[in-house]
Amino acid sequence: MQAHDFRHFLDRFSELNPAQIEDARTKIRDVRRKTEALAEIESRTEQEHKCPHCGNDRRQKWGRTRTKVQRYRCLGCQKTFCGRTTSRIGHIHRPDLFLEVIRDMLGTRAPSSIRQLANRLRLDKHTIWRWRMIIMQELRGSSDVHFSGIVEVDETYQKESRKGSREWVRHKRDPLNYPKPPRLRWYEYAKLGVKMQRGLSRWQLPILTVVDRGGAKMAQRIPDRANATIHKALNSVVPADAVLCSDALRAYGRFAQAKGLEHFVVGGAKGKAKATASHHIQNINSLHSRYEDFIRQFKGPASKYLSGYVDWFLARLSNRDPVGVFNGS
Repeated sequence: MQAHDFRHFLDRFSELNPAQIEDARTKIRDVRRKTEALAEIESRTEQEHKCPHCGNDRRQKWGRTRTKVQRYRCLGCQKTFCGRTTSRIGHIHRPDLFLEVIRDMLGTRAPSSIRQLANRLRLDKHTIWRWRMIIMQELRGSSDVHFSGIVEVDETYQKESRKGSREWVRHKRDPLNYPKPPRLRWYEYAKLGVKMQRGLSRWQLPILTVVDRGGAKMAQRIPDRANATIHKALNSVVPADAVLCSDALRAYGRFAQAKGLEHFVVGGAKGKAKATASHHIQNINSLHSRYEDFIRQFKGPASKYLSGYVDWFLARLSNRDPVGVFNGS
């Protein structure tokens, strides 16, 4: 558009009625989304330069893709590529809306529900769910791996959820080949007069959490609270000169003894160093409270996706850059 045409376009804005202004605002917002997404894809291509197929850095422009992204042809292998080639978003035809989903997940406000986001972006709810699963894969490794000073450790729990499981359907259809699942469905407890399980049980999945006074955080889904499991999870992240603060779980004491750490216990048994004003686990209790606030809105995510939700929670705390996740960095 020429400069004088653009100026004439702006001058005509005063003639629009409220409905037309709203339509113009929506159109400008959509165009801005697409422009920002294309700019991020282009920047990734400019930074990498090399062909993702053969590694050759000699290329030439070769038109644009159906989503208006600059396409290149490698002068070595003669294959074409763009900024999305070989990435997780290579087959997503609306990168602008995909970027909006990332921003909703990592923004300062609470994430929207899948249905709310689908209505706002005018997409199918299954598309939003699938995109969230892709983004969770990119959020792996959100935990810190280096801790120092006073290190607090504890575990929180998430009830096991078999949401989406077909085990009861398969059992009803073919009880001989598919045995009855070991756990009742949620509505059968009241229907059959069975008491709901309270406290810790085998249906509650432990999540090991670690924090230090410098702000480093780690959360990891672990299979159990056995000594070997705790030792394996903590050995690589807790240095030998750290001070360990925990509750009275024996596995923490044995880990500290095996590694030669000074160990302070909250509510510990007689003969162990007790927590003081500076040696406590208040920071990790605060982390647990924030995790509960985050996970409550999903009303029990399926346990097979629990690790992804934990990574998502940590990514929000660490203020991960949505654009960096979009570019796979």
